Amino acid sequence: MALIHSIESDGNWLFKYRGQVPVVLFVLAVPAVYFNDNAFLTESAMEIVKWSAIAVCFLGFFVRGYTIGSASNHTSGRNREKQVADALNVTGIYSAVRHPLYLGNYFIWIGIVIYIANIYFFLVVSLMYWIYYERIMFAEERFLERKFKDDYLNWSMGVPAFVPSFKNWVKNEHGVSWKASLRREYSGFLSTVFSFLFIDLLRDSFVAEEFVLTERAMIIFGAATAFTLTLKMLKKYTPVLKD
Repeated sequence: MALIHSIESDGNWLFKYRGQVPVVLFVLAVPAVYFNDNAFLTESAMEIVKWSAIAVCFLGFFVRGYTIGSASNHTSGRNREKQVADALNVTGIYSAVRHPLYLGNYFIWIGIVIYIANIYFFLVVSLMYWIYYERIMFAEERFLERKFKDDYLNWSMGVPAFVPSFKNWVKNEHGVSWKASLRREYSGFLSTVFSFLFIDLLRDSFVAEEFVLTERAMIIFGAATAFTLTLKMLKKYTPVLKD
């Protein structure tokens, strides 16, 4: 098999199972927290690190939300089995970067990693993310090139793959539906909250040398779960989140 076909095949396989990647991160987070030494960070510096991590995650959700809310139907979503594209997105955020959803994912991932405050883990995860998603992006672009031909090539040559450039911004004519984002992103929000609490649990338990589950953590998780279930019910039983 030619290398170009091998990379595309790998990308399609990784695309199909990309939902399992966070499980790997949870496993790797355990030694990253256990062997981490934050003694050089003052309490105030650690607070800055934690709030910066949360801010980076929110940036990731904003990028994903804006992308989903402004994309054409059946182009950006949680499809697992195969690539889907009934239309080519070329305006709005897609005029600044070709893979905004994966850019948003990176911010969410790396925000959680920053929360651990381990520079080595930050570098390892960034490298892993690039190697993993580079193949997925390659497979997606091969699919789009075959389907949309010159339309795709002409657009892609003027738009960077991952690092945004806003010099050729084209306004999205049909606007942004934040309701669409809420319909599809609530599960990711709950997973992210759980990730932060998981890191806190590991950190506190390793320091105390026993299992520590704080009341604060239970309250935050309960509130996040209630928020998520509310959105799920609104989506399933009411027209509130419909456009």
